[in-house]
Amino acid sequence: MSIKNSKYYPLFFLFFFVDYINAQTTANGKIVDAKTNKEISGVDIFINEKNDPALTTASGSFAVQSDTIIYKLRFQKKNFAQENINITPENATNIFVKLAQEKVSNIQEVVIHNEKPKYKNKKENPAYAIMQKVWERKRNNGLDKFDTYTYKEYEKIQFDANNLDSAFMKRKIFNKLEFIFDYKDSTASGKIGLPVFLNEAIYENYGENKPSKRTKRLLVAQKTSGFQDNQIITLTAKNLYRDINIYDNTLNYFDIGFPSPVGETGFSTYDYNLLDTVSIRGESAFKIRYQPKRTEVLAFQGYLYIDTDSYAVLGATLKSTQKINVNFINGISTELEYDNPDENTFLPRKFVTEIEMTPFSKKKTAKSILAKRSVDYSEYQFNKPLEDKVFKRTEEEYSDKFVDKDDAYWVKARPDSLSKSEQGIYDMLDKLNQTPKFNRIVKLYETLGSGYYNVKKLGIDLGPIFSIYGKNEIEGDRIRLGARTYFTRNDPWRVQFYTAYGFKDQQVKYGAEARFMFNRVNRFTLGAGTRRDILQLGVQLTNDDGIMARTFASSTLFARGENASLSSVNQSNVFTSIEPWKNFQIRLDGTMQSIKSANPEGFNLMYYKDGNLRQTTNDSHFTLSLIARPGAKFSQTGIDRYEHGTLAPTIVLKYTRGVEGLFGSDFNYNKLQFMFYKPVLIGSWGKTLVSFEAGKNFDTVPLALQNVIPGNQSYSLAQNTFAQLNYYEFFADTYTTLHLEHHFNGKILSYIPLIKKLKLREIAFIRGAYGTLSDASKAINVEGFKYSAPSEHIYYEYGVGIENIGFGNLRIFRVDFNWRGNYLDRPDISTFGIKAGFQVGF
Repeated sequence: MSIKNSKYYPLFFLFFFVDYINAQTTANGKIVDAKTNKEISGVDIFINEKNDPALTTASGSFAVQSDTIIYKLRFQKKNFAQENINITPENATNIFVKLAQEKVSNIQEVVIHNEKPKYKNKKENPAYAIMQKVWERKRNNGLDKFDTYTYKEYEKIQFDANNLDSAFMKRKIFNKLEFIFDYKDSTASGKIGLPVFLNEAIYENYGENKPSKRTKRLLVAQKTSGFQDNQIITLTAKNLYRDINIYDNTLNYFDIGFPSPVGETGFSTYDYNLLDTVSIRGESAFKIRYQPKRTEVLAFQGYLYIDTDSYAVLGATLKSTQKINVNFINGISTELEYDNPDENTFLPRKFVTEIEMTPFSKKKTAKSILAKRSVDYSEYQFNKPLEDKVFKRTEEEYSDKFVDKDDAYWVKARPDSLSKSEQGIYDMLDKLNQTPKFNRIVKLYETLGSGYYNVKKLGIDLGPIFSIYGKNEIEGDRIRLGARTYFTRNDPWRVQFYTAYGFKDQQVKYGAEARFMFNRVNRFTLGAGTRRDILQLGVQLTNDDGIMARTFASSTLFARGENASLSSVNQSNVFTSIEPWKNFQIRLDGTMQSIKSANPEGFNLMYYKDGNLRQTTNDSHFTLSLIARPGAKFSQTGIDRYEHGTLAPTIVLKYTRGVEGLFGSDFNYNKLQFMFYKPVLIGSWGKTLVSFEAGKNFDTVPLALQNVIPGNQSYSLAQNTFAQLNYYEFFADTYTTLHLEHHFNGKILSYIPLIKKLKLREIAFIRGAYGTLSDASKAINVEGFKYSAPSEHIYYEYGVGIENIGFGNLRIFRVDFNWRGNYLDRPDISTFGIKAGFQVGF
């Protein structure tokens, strides 16, 4: 069972056909002293319910703009009473605002610091005393205190292209697409923006805490501007965002940990400065500015709004520093609003996150994509009886038409109406979808992102295109061509095949598989396949029986030493699987295979059976697999799903039973295997990848069926292998392995002058394996005297790596330096090695 990490499609594949609308509504006017009628400057103007001012005036006149409809302006200035004005299209211009001076006795006494003050220690800082109260009265999500709860969630994801100019508009790529610039708008910097993508979704959330813990998030409506059948844009949008809790010590963005300014460890990362007391939705709140002590670390800057009575977080803004060290990202900004129903709990009210993405440059003026997600939480109901059927999955939920709603529904369902420019996104992309040139551009980027070229008229995908060429010792240069059926993203069945040819051995190889899913709810599936190919066995312990799986080592371009340990495999497989519970799969495989050495002169797989010498291992076995992915999120409801980025673990338990005599099988045997994989955020210190495997063969089997400790003789990175082991150097009846790999996200290198400017990130890792091998398992193989298990000592290797190598925002190269820790007296080993490869991600 291979570990499949969440994949991030290269974001720059979206760029040239997506552009930006600076969706704005404007308001302007003049501000004067109500007593003297003299113009006033230095007034903070707030739009709608936002906690940060959109503008601080430099004169008596003002003009503000927003990418959403302005329905209210709030004017605040020290020593003046707050003024609120409701905005309509009729009164949005030439607004005349009078601010009345406030009596000193009505202003709460507070120590105000507009500049960053210096304190001998943090206890002298008044903000520290406030934050201590916040930590003492740390609140939990109020949903956990009720027996049952329901609430509504409105989510809007919008992509805009930013910082465009007239030269960009004149590029040949836009020939016959000029009409999209009818939707352009000018930003404050004079640049041009155009719309990209808009997705709206309505969810109904149900939860039960007693008598059992159950939750359900039901998608009841969804509307997308074009691209419904395009995988890349939709998946990119969904993969960008994670749910966060401001009270946690670590906030998850892109599966990277950022220290929370409200976390109990905040003072180790941030400086805090008490600015003022302000009114937030009628509640008095401390306004605290925070900023990182060091700008090179992954951290935020912004404001906290803390209730002056209860010390609850009413709101917060989080904005990344200019030196943010995340691939493809130029900036992050989040606004959070909370309701606090009692002294111990909070409820989410509104979250807005903006992410600025660029493929290459970190410059502020670089052409970029602005991805904005806003979520409104409403209609909370508590302790209302919920029937069991509410939590059961139904076939209707997985229907392609389930989320289709008319315009009248959306007008009523939205908490705020769409702005004129947001409505324009739907109009523009509907026109684009009818333009052949645009569809060709979409096809190109979809092909690069998915690895398949779709022939829509035939309903097939050609590919994967990145597997066309390979090379190994037996086949020499190898060409592989494949295809699969693909009509829609939610196909309930799939047929796929490939054929390959080696120019050295002049042999044709092939593989084919068909799968059909009968039920979208429990994903009951049947499948069958067959293949004849040259494979590198022994590079995976908890492997699967999938016919279309392809091992990296059988087509490696560069390797240390010659790899002659390839096998010729004829294999047929039938399987059935079902998910009786969400993210829990039960799979049963039946496999018949024959395995022999693809290079008998250099790699001996011969063994003794009943006193006879045999070169082909015939095997028939059944495998029962239990696979749990708690917390994993998937897109699409067809037989193939695409996983969102999460920190979900993978837990696999497998039992394999070999049956002697079945289709000529040579062995009865029993095997039990376990695997656990989990990414873990370690606060501001980065992320650790933990992978543990254990297994046991209860019977004697030849090398072709044995547990081989995975080696890696290539110069490429390969997950869950041992970089300094040769193929088949160790194998074991009973084994355990542990891989620990920690990504520091530049935490250490950011302290080193000059080096920190390169924005490199450091990695440290250690790997270990222990196993035992019986004398019978050695004796059954002709060259069994060569083989052994790591039973004297735990075999280990360790190393460091550098990732994030590249330029600008394109930093996808990684280099590892590996050292072998022991068993150094063996012949033909490598004690030190360098591995390198590309890893596309944040």
